[in-house]
Amino acid sequence: MTDIVIVGAGECGARAAFALREKGFAGKITLIGAEPHLPYERPPLSKDGLIGAGPPKYVAEAGRYAEAGISVRPDAPVESIDRERKSVVLAGGEAIPYDRLLLATGARPRVFPGVPEGAGRIRMLRTHGDALSIRPYLAPGRGLAVIGGGFIGLELAATARKLGAEVVLVEGLPRVLSRGVPEEIATLVAGRHRREGVEILCGARIAALEEDRAGARVRLADGGVLAADLVVVGIGAVPNVELAEGAGLAIENGIAVDATLRTSDPDIFAAGDCCSFPLAHYGGRRVRLEAWRNAQEQGTLAAANLMGGAERVASVPWFWSDQYELTLQIAGLADGAATTIRRDMEEGAFILFHLDGAGRLIAASGIGPGNAVARDIRLAEMLIAAGASPDPAALASPDTKLKKLLAA
Repeated sequence: MTDIVIVGAGECGARAAFALREKGFAGKITLIGAEPHLPYERPPLSKDGLIGAGPPKYVAEAGRYAEAGISVRPDAPVESIDRERKSVVLAGGEAIPYDRLLLATGARPRVFPGVPEGAGRIRMLRTHGDALSIRPYLAPGRGLAVIGGGFIGLELAATARKLGAEVVLVEGLPRVLSRGVPEEIATLVAGRHRREGVEILCGARIAALEEDRAGARVRLADGGVLAADLVVVGIGAVPNVELAEGAGLAIENGIAVDATLRTSDPDIFAAGDCCSFPLAHYGGRRVRLEAWRNAQEQGTLAAANLMGGAERVASVPWFWSDQYELTLQIAGLADGAATTIRRDMEEGAFILFHLDGAGRLIAASGIGPGNAVARDIRLAEMLIAAGASPDPAALASPDTKLKKLLAA
């Protein structure tokens, strides 16, 4: 095996390329990306990266790729995969051969129905270019409407308020953070935004998004109209599976892979936001995760298996979000929990421990200022990985060290 090609020059693809070298792979590595930039971090785009509006936060500078012997091909969209000839074909017709192929194509924002392509006052936030186009509207005297009360929408709202813009956030469901975040924490987050001056409308149906040279409008189904200088839509993401689908690979809520990240073609692997995989900690349930750390971990795992290994996904899902002074962290998947135990901590922080019907810890959700919950969420993550069934009273008591429960 001499040639490994990675399609997708994001966090996952870049991590896989460097991990191949760290693990001793001596063959050719080609990292192909559709954007004009080197791989960069996406989480800052809705937070500090949006405030500064400077260059992207690169995963690595150009010199590191050169030193590692990694050929990076930015601004090179891939048009198709030729499995018979074992090559990827670029939009310009160039064919790049592979012995093993990794698809790290990520995901893209879900489009709001009826919004024309190229709309100037109705945007989405996924790329560095998106952030640069949004930044001028985040200023005193400007009005921003955010569609969607998930992590991206709320982080953007917090950043916009820091920069002085007026913000209204519209969520179609009864509350914000309805996907994977306990209601108790979501209520606290919404309250913090309202104290900061964000208007939050939950359970609001949108009839249409409109724009003209003067600005944009959100027409609600009840007849109300919200005027704004800019509307940013953040209603979820769609995995980029078109290349895999066109090549005849199995698709199931993303590119379907096994526990080693191998697709239905033994020489093609997929990792990161674009793939769904079985998770052993949850009975082999197939999941797809849109998370920074998952992209990193799967990039490293994919590298080992591209080289002939058979390592299996064993990590516990982990998510985080920074909004104002608050940091929210979640380890595991809480849906399916039978019992929830609250542990109160200093500075108003708290953690919710989620147990299944057999008393096994399956998730932990925490929120507080700064890093108040970080250490205990990390220990909870280790308890989840160990399949532990801690005493609920011990979980509730801040006097009981989680490290002690882990040792037991």
